[in-house]
Amino acid sequence: MAHTKQLGSTKLGRESESKRLGIKRQQDQRVNAGEILLRQRGTQYLPGNNVKRAGDDTLYASVSGKVQYKRVKKTKFDGRQRYATKVSVKAL
Repeated sequence: MAHTKQLGSTKLGRESESKRLGIKRQQDQRVNAGEILLRQRGTQYLPGNNVKRAGDDTLYASVSGKVQYKRVKKTKFDGRQRYATKVSVKAL
């Protein structure tokens, strides 16, 4: 007796494409307005000055300038604290 259907589902085709997440522009690198600084899921990195957050949590520059990363302490709604990196663009 067969363990799978004769013309049923295939065992192939389950792997999804990688999403290419991560940092796209480094510290002190020059960027133009609208350039993507990093792609992420969730808010591990926070938007700072002259940086906007898209609907999928991607951070992008709102002005031309140099990228700055700064480690900050963020207080959660329940009073606990966590460290996060704030991404800013210093206008030239």
